Amino acid sequence: MHAASSLYRRHRFPSEIISHAVWLYFRFALSYRDVEEILRVRGVIVTYEAIREWCLKFGQTYANGLRRRRPRPGDKWHLDEVFIKINGKDHYLWRAVDQDGNVLDIMVQSRRDKKAAKRFFRKLLKGLRYVPRVIITDKLRSYGAAKAEVMPGVEHRRHKGLNNRAENSHQPTRVREKVMRRFKSAGHAQRFLSAFGIIASHFKPRRHLLTAEQYREEMQTRFGTWAEVSCFQMAA
Repeated sequence: MHAASSLYRRHRFPSEIISHAVWLYFRFALSYRDVEEILRVRGVIVTYEAIREWCLKFGQTYANGLRRRRPRPGDKWHLDEVFIKINGKDHYLWRAVDQDGNVLDIMVQSRRDKKAAKRFFRKLLKGLRYVPRVIITDKLRSYGAAKAEVMPGVEHRRHKGLNNRAENSHQPTRVREKVMRRFKSAGHAQRFLSAFGIIASHFKPRRHLLTAEQYREEMQTRFGTWAEVSCFQMAA
């Protein structure tokens, strides 16, 4: 109770409404106005500007909580980078996922050279606090040069066909980029995608590997974790 009162201090709406709005925005390809309309149907009158502020304030907080509570990710990292246009300038979205498709981290940078690759590797190692058994990338030379300095003992497999998992993980970002009519700045992209990657993937277990009953149980567990990080009491 103390954590909830501290987290939502000076907010007029209760944690259930705020966390639900944030969940809707990051889980589905919705705009702030879409979320405003969904809440209005349920009798909650709140402006899209307020929803935007909630997402900016609480999105990363919730994502950090989910990251701390999840099991340690796999020891095989798939890394990839894709081009994104921000204010007419080329940038690159670096992303890492494990063998199960869990998003490990993302980083928006203006280059994809050795220095940029080293910066991303160090961010991954600092956040995850363990070294992978193997990394899988495309044939971009920056990966090999950076790995030789940052993770010299890690096996490195370079083959475009092996890296479909990382490449596929970019697809939800492309959908959101379209809904948002592109990112306004590199900082805007970094803030949104850092929270989006963790929150969205949390609610997407590998459903094709689960029975219907297992899927329901898994989702119940994941919603329970969401309730913990957003500090509200779920209905029994």
